[in-house]
Amino acid sequence: MNPPARSRTDNECVPENALVDPGEIARFYDRCSDLMRELLDGLAQAPDQPRPFPEIEDAIGWPRRRIASVLGGVCHLRRMEFAGRRPYHFNDPRAAVTKRWEIWMDEAQARVVRAERESVQ
Repeated sequence: MNPPARSRTDNECVPENALVDPGEIARFYDRCSDLMRELLDGLAQAPDQPRPFPEIEDAIGWPRRRIASVLGGVCHLRRMEFAGRRPYHFNDPRAAVTKRWEIWMDEAQARVVRAERESVQ
């Protein structure tokens, strides 16, 4: 039996906080830490696929709970320079299929992140 499909928007937590402007996404990528860039790169590899933190940590090769730490670390940057907005989306765990926080990047956000990554390599 296949697991239920994950919804990208039905359960999204504060969707208005997701950055949509390519210039702002690029600036966020430039201003954030190396670990945050690594997370953004990982999210950009699987756009439009909400996944719980442990699944993403496994894909990136990170230990458990690192995503929570990295997101906590970028909180100040988000609040001070981006009015709390972020270049990714969250699903609320109370309504998510996995019953955990799910995070993902939409295709437009992922395209900007991939271009930024290529420009610095």
